[in-house]
Amino acid sequence: MTAAEPLKPAIELARSNGVRFPNESEEYRQARDALLAEEIELRRHIERVAEQRRALPPGGKVKKHYMFDGPNGQASFEDLFDDKETLVVYSYMFGPERERPCPMCTSLLSSWDGEVPDIRQRVAFAVVARSPLERLLAFKKERGWHNLPLFSDPTGEFSRDYHAWPADGSDDAAFNVFTRRDGTIRHFWGGEMSQATADPGQDPRGAPDLMPLWTILDSTPEGRAPDWYPRLNY
Repeated sequence: MTAAEPLKPAIELARSNGVRFPNESEEYRQARDALLAEEIELRRHIERVAEQRRALPPGGKVKKHYMFDGPNGQASFEDLFDDKETLVVYSYMFGPERERPCPMCTSLLSSWDGEVPDIRQRVAFAVVARSPLERLLAFKKERGWHNLPLFSDPTGEFSRDYHAWPADGSDDAAFNVFTRRDGTIRHFWGGEMSQATADPGQDPRGAPDLMPLWTILDSTPEGRAPDWYPRLNY
C-alpha cells in the first residue's frame, strides 16, 4: 500500500469478503461485516502509525559507555549490535531485589524465545536485566528458553537512563530501539505508553500490543479480563 494508491472503503472490502460459516444468521453476518470493516481500518491505522514511527527524526545520541555482563563475558553497548545497524533492547523486570521475575515479562519473553532467530535476520536483539548474569541464566534454564540473549546491567546505569529503573527504586519494563549509522549510535524509539496514558478501566499497555497472549485472548468472548494475569507456574 502506498500513499498514491486510492483505498476502497473498508465496508466495501468487508462485504466483498465472501466468507460464511455453517448455520450463521443474517444478523450475525451483518454484525461480522461491520466488525470486519473496523478490523480493516485498524490494520490501516497500524500501518500509518508504523510509517510515522519510521519517519521520526534522529533521536538522542548514546554518549555513555554502557557495559553489560553476557554469556561470553563483558560486552559494550556497541557489541550488542553485532553486525546489524539496528538494536532492539527489552528491559526485563528482574532486578536483584526481586525474589522471582515479573510473570508478565516472563510470559512475553517466553513467546519471543522462538522468534529470536527470525528477529536476528533483520535486527540485533538483547534482553537486559539488573540481576547478576548467573541468576538470569539459571532462570533461562528453568524456563526452558533456548534463544533469548540475556545480559546483566550490573551498574543499572542503562536501565536508569532508558526508563527501566525509576527514581523510586522500583523495577519496570522497557522496550527501546537504537540505530547505528556511520558509527553513531542513537536512540530511535521507545515505548512511552504507561499508567499516565492509560484509558479508564484499562491496564497501561502499548499499541500494537507486544504480547501474543493478549492478541489471542482479545479474539475471544472472555477477552483479557482486568483481574487475570499470567503466572510463573500453574
